[in-house]
Amino acid sequence: MPLFMDIHEKVDGLTAKGLIEAHRKDLEVQGKHGVKYLKYWYNEAEGKVFCLCEAPNKEAAATVHKEAHGIVADRLIEVKSGE
Repeated sequence: MPLFMDIHEKVDGLTAKGLIEAHRKDLEVQGKHGVKYLKYWYNEAEGKVFCLCEAPNKEAAATVHKEAHGIVADRLIEVKSGE
């Protein structure tokens, strides 16, 4: 299945606790869209978040965030693992 990295450039009020909750919501709805969120990284000071997922296509990956909590990514790109 394709891998996608989404990039949230500026999440106002970003906190680790808030991000844990948003990720939990993603996990609740991902299955009905055929998506599996794998990992995320963030920089709280800059308000940046990076999410890695397996998804059948970009639209499915984007739909999970939109439906789960409404915080959509600024960019969403297909990536390949270097390992």
